[in-house]
Amino acid sequence: MKNRFSSSGRAFNTLLISMALWAGMSSVVLADKAKLTFGIVPQQAASKLARQWVPIMRYLSAKTGYNIEFKTPSNIPEFETKLANGDYDFAYMNPYHYVVFGDAPGYEAIAKQKGKKIKGIIVAKKSAAIQNISELNGMQLAFPSPAAFAASILPRAFLNAEGISVSPKYVSSHDSVYRSVALGRLPAGGGIIRTFNSVGDDVSDELKVIWESRGYTPHAFAAHPRVTDEVRENIRFALIKMSETDEGKALLEVLNFKAIESAAFEDWDDVRALNIGSLIQ
Repeated sequence: MKNRFSSSGRAFNTLLISMALWAGMSSVVLADKAKLTFGIVPQQAASKLARQWVPIMRYLSAKTGYNIEFKTPSNIPEFETKLANGDYDFAYMNPYHYVVFGDAPGYEAIAKQKGKKIKGIIVAKKSAAIQNISELNGMQLAFPSPAAFAASILPRAFLNAEGISVSPKYVSSHDSVYRSVALGRLPAGGGIIRTFNSVGDDVSDELKVIWESRGYTPHAFAAHPRVTDEVRENIRFALIKMSETDEGKALLEVLNFKAIESAAFEDWDDVRALNIGSLIQ
């Protein structure tokens, strides 16, 4: 396992810098600042993610003085390629992505959703006769992508452990899973509670949750190793301070977040303990 320092040690001096700078950063002039790219895992349609995240990038830019640019590709496999290539200065990635790309190219966790565990779910059409996951044996199910941690890896691992054989059909996003099942194109599919709660009522009203996993450490906000300590810690500090302002709280609410807290490499040891490589196909 790759050794990492915890955020509380190495980051102490730069965190003090962040605290000192914070008070005067509410309306910083950005013109002379270089752009930082912030990649967001495409769990939902790019237009929806832009509505949720672009205001957050503007908020972080105003608070830190950096020009932070929202980025998201069209699908999760493309996002994984960009992470592998180190295309993003910062990224919001699922737990399995962080385990993989925290080793190479070395993305470093700076924060995560506070007081939250990520849980996978399996949904079925509300009007369908399916009531139990055992009834899914031999069926084709919708999943966002092979490496979607809670929406694909966790439900597939549980189904395998229970001896329930399903054939995965990858449909590129969580919302696509929910729509496919709501429209009756596929009998069931994998997702997570947060995206299920944020999908439109016209879709969620057609669905029922028939299985829910145990909880795991949620998505990571992480920085590429090329990002300097000062920049990394200023972004971290701005993220964790969001819940202390009315504007920040309103932006977090759109994501169904209450707050963001500091995070470190070892927080995802629960995910590292899973033997999930065989499910990434």
